[in-house]
Amino acid sequence: MIEQFFRPDSVEQALELKRRYQDEATWFAGGSKLNATPTRTNKRIAISLHDLELSWVDWDNGTLRIGAMTSLQMLRDTHFISSALYDALGFVYSRHLRNQSTLGGEIAARQEESVLLPVLLALDTLLLFGNGETLALEDYLAHPDDRLITEIVIKDPYRFCATRKISRSQAGLTVVTAAVALTEHDGVRIALNGVTPHTQRLRDIEAQRLEGSALEQAVASAIFPQADLRGSIAYKRYITGVVVADLYADCQQMGEEIA
Repeated sequence: MIEQFFRPDSVEQALELKRRYQDEATWFAGGSKLNATPTRTNKRIAISLHDLELSWVDWDNGTLRIGAMTSLQMLRDTHFISSALYDALGFVYSRHLRNQSTLGGEIAARQEESVLLPVLLALDTLLLFGNGETLALEDYLAHPDDRLITEIVIKDPYRFCATRKISRSQAGLTVVTAAVALTEHDGVRIALNGVTPHTQRLRDIEAQRLEGSALEQAVASAIFPQADLRGSIAYKRYITGVVVADLYADCQQMGEEIA
């Protein structure tokens, strides 16, 4: 339960507070995750990020740069984001949640059901931290910590990319969220969550350069989901393979239309 609430007015002050209180403190962005199950915090000190001027979206020589405190709704209302990112933001069904939740908070929460992490992985997203360090999102998810995310960078935001969410209902539990992207030089990106222990790329499948039914079967064989109220193991494998193969075909069609 949060007992103390600090509101620093600079990144340096925020980092100093975190150094002082260490594991007793948590970053406080929009608050949608800290106050809700299953991500409700048990830390007693909150360090607010509201006064750090991290709510902005910028287009810089073909690179999309996003402040970590940018709300999901603000980002979705930005006219120069890609259609795949726009679609993924819409998977957060509630406009109220999109107004409250921040992109940095969504990444830091690392939820199994996050509808944004797959598309961000497929777009090779980079993270900038308060101490000046830079890290690929994929590496951050593999070795998470509580560093202060200040900026999200997408260097190739308009690569051919498509994403899809499968759930029982718009507000229901997610079965799988998948994103596929085609890069100009090194092939395909395939990212999943909901049917994997955490959001991840299927690098072994990417290297095989499959498509159609072969891709569908390879993806189904590569994942090991758990049976629960969202579906059986067989169903989750089947639907994930179908979705990934369909998304790959969608990306190919995007390239053909431009050509």
